[in-house]
Amino acid sequence: MAKKWVYLFSEGNKDMRDLLGGKGAGLAEMENAGLPVPPGFTITTEACNAYYASGKRFPDGMWDETLAALKEVERRTGKQFGDPGNPLLVSVRSGAKMSMPGMMDTVLNLGLNDQTVAGLAKLTNNERFAYDAYRRFIAMFGRIVMDIEGPKFDQILDAYKERTVGKQDTDLTADMLKQVVADFKALYEREIGQPFPEDPYEQLRLAIGAVFGSWMGKRAVDYRNYYKIPHDLGTAVNIVTMVFGNMGGDSGTGVAFTRDPNTGEKTLYGEYLANAQGEDVVAGIRTPEPIAQLAQEMPEIYRQFVEITQRLEKHYREMQDLEFTVERGKLWMLQTRTGKRTAKAAVKIAVDMVAEELISKQEAVLRVETGQVYQLLLPRFDEKDKERAVREGQLLGTGLNASPGAASGAAVFDADTAQALGQEGKAVILVRPETSPDDVHGMLEAKGILTQHGGATSHAAVVARGLGKPCVAGAEQLRIDGRQFTAGAVVIREGDMISIDGATGEIFRGPIKTVAPELGREVELQQLLAWADEFRRLQCWANADYPRDAKVARELGAQGIGLTRTEHMFFEEDRLPIVQRMILAETDAARQAALDELLPIQRGDFEGLFRVMDGLPVIIRLIDPPLHEFLPGYEELQEEIAALKFELRDAKTLAEMTQKMEQIRERERLLSSVAAMREANPMLGLRGCRLGILFPQIPAMQVRAIFEAACNVAAEGVDVHPEVMIPLVGHVSELKRQRELLEPIAKKVMAQRHMQLDYKFGTMIEVPRAALTADEIAEYAQFFSFGTNDLTQMAFGISRDDAEGKFLLRYVEEKLLPDNPFQVLDRGGVGKLMRMAVELGHSTRPDLEIGICGEHGGDHSSIQFCHQIGLKYVSASPYRVPGARLAAAQAALGETTRDR
Repeated sequence: MAKKWVYLFSEGNKDMRDLLGGKGAGLAEMENAGLPVPPGFTITTEACNAYYASGKRFPDGMWDETLAALKEVERRTGKQFGDPGNPLLVSVRSGAKMSMPGMMDTVLNLGLNDQTVAGLAKLTNNERFAYDAYRRFIAMFGRIVMDIEGPKFDQILDAYKERTVGKQDTDLTADMLKQVVADFKALYEREIGQPFPEDPYEQLRLAIGAVFGSWMGKRAVDYRNYYKIPHDLGTAVNIVTMVFGNMGGDSGTGVAFTRDPNTGEKTLYGEYLANAQGEDVVAGIRTPEPIAQLAQEMPEIYRQFVEITQRLEKHYREMQDLEFTVERGKLWMLQTRTGKRTAKAAVKIAVDMVAEELISKQEAVLRVETGQVYQLLLPRFDEKDKERAVREGQLLGTGLNASPGAASGAAVFDADTAQALGQEGKAVILVRPETSPDDVHGMLEAKGILTQHGGATSHAAVVARGLGKPCVAGAEQLRIDGRQFTAGAVVIREGDMISIDGATGEIFRGPIKTVAPELGREVELQQLLAWADEFRRLQCWANADYPRDAKVARELGAQGIGLTRTEHMFFEEDRLPIVQRMILAETDAARQAALDELLPIQRGDFEGLFRVMDGLPVIIRLIDPPLHEFLPGYEELQEEIAALKFELRDAKTLAEMTQKMEQIRERERLLSSVAAMREANPMLGLRGCRLGILFPQIPAMQVRAIFEAACNVAAEGVDVHPEVMIPLVGHVSELKRQRELLEPIAKKVMAQRHMQLDYKFGTMIEVPRAALTADEIAEYAQFFSFGTNDLTQMAFGISRDDAEGKFLLRYVEEKLLPDNPFQVLDRGGVGKLMRMAVELGHSTRPDLEIGICGEHGGDHSSIQFCHQIGLKYVSASPYRVPGARLAAAQAALGETTRDR
């Protein structure tokens, strides 16, 4: 049986998203529900994939099916495609399975030519409308289908608008629009080398190919890469009978959401433009009115629209993003799809819909993305510093609060610069008159987006909300001129620092301090996470080196500390000189003296952690990095010595010469020590347990500090559960040697204090050999913690610091690797080592506690894998704990769903 490439809307439904794309499935569902949808049909996503598979040729039979479907649309509308007397005009719109707002192409008013435009004018008795539609079609066709630069059309149109009093496109007369059409066609012929196509069927064929082609356009590919959307889904093409919002005062167009996509409030949110087409709203060409204005201008249409929005939301059980057109007093629905929303709105909508009995608690937990939870915990502007900025006259103006959040950065005026600087790690704010889909690569890298034109449903706003970035749109008081903008008398040039508050719409000159949000203020998030805690099996711990970090982690729901890196404590300014004396000591006695000084400092560090984590486990990793990391760098010392020798030549007095010579001798002694410690590959050198075996006094001091601290706070009534992690074990004999040295110290401290604490000794599994021999290692380890950062480096045989800057990101871009393995756990390699270690470890010690403490402990995909292989906990940085709680619940619920 031949494959079917084309479906009338009446043949589809909402469950055919894979085949018809989200837009096509939504149009089909609305038509089946009896809503006012213009007649049309959808060319499938399979046709798109076949188009690419056959070298950008339409698959056999697709064009014939398209023409047959077009005949059915003609029958339903009573119009004829290409008929000058009663022309059928269509839009050609993209629509992938996943919502990708503005990333692919749409062509409106297709079917117009010199004959049909005259027929349309006569039929509607509105010559101005007909030529307005024609000039739009030529510009869209030229820009989208034939790749003519859009500003070339804009320049022509703007020149005509300047001749009018209002300087808007609505002020252009019919005669002026005829001249615009003539100039547009002349531009087309100059650019393409042939006249604008008059044959509507040729227009349609080219437009379908252009929409297919936009699936692999740069902006669409960048967007899919960012959101990890597969590239093999393809886009559908929707051919829809044109309805016109630009036919006068009783016509218009709009975009609306059934709930506020910024806050999640249950209120109709959107915008409307009278006498306009949809591109005017989405592209931000004119700043629209709030949707409530429609209630004043067309109350019956507004009532009908509100009824439809409520019906659709209840039907889909999800917040909907709707497009509509009013043509001469009749409402037409052009789109319904799940609406993009901010993190705050996503959480509130999910929680509210449970209360409204639209969805279950399980569905609410599954609907919110872990990244959205993380966004809720990102900084906002410090109110005091913001007030200071206002007092000092730094407030430049206010636009529409299009996407919440706060950001400061250098103003840049084009997407390429934003991308380049953003990839260098610089904070930038992308400033544009209005954004277009071609700006997406810059928006991905910018910290925030500011536009002069456009509204809360413009391209900039929709994309920013999806990216979780702040956006201020429609700041009409700004005047952008090349690479600068003016706000009143203030000129902001490229590179100048600005700040935007997407929650209030305010724009400031200069940077503003940010503060961390408080989870306690996010009532809906707390409710969602409470539901997540009901469903998850994995515990969520946190990596924390200081009591302040542990306090934040516990407030965010951490059930333990999975990693405390003691070496971070050694870098503190007040103790680094002592650490350096310990390292450079030439005798055991001198080294022990330095360690004795460090003992009370370390003990105090651990006491603070234990107090904060009262009743919960705290895993403390003994010193891990090579000792030379605590000393000045070799090259740095060489430069210092050279500089001192230069200063010695200029010394004027004997005392000055003596001082310089002593400084040179001291730095040369230090250089000699650093040189002796230098390693060709420090990551694989003298570090971790190897360091502890060669310098046993160091881990001995640390274990003594841990257990003295634990006993001290236990005496205060704190419930303490210390766990000592011995790092970088590759052979069981290393762990055996270290535990036999260190556990007696712990027991001796407890005996002296007449206490028996609940404690464990264990190791980090970060060397592949440890994973392969986990059954042997488990004889001496009471817990395993996967250190997946080093395990990934050693499994791949690459240095992360070198690889990410030189080739790893290119590997991901070119699909040699599906993801950066340091961000998303490599299940096929590193994951296989982990699964093996879990199985071997439990075969020796069934009650072995196993978790993960690398950066992967906060990644959604990696958490799902940790659930699958039966870990007890994941441990992430404090602010990733809420997202980890949600991801753990989603892993458990996903497993339950599969079991059904």
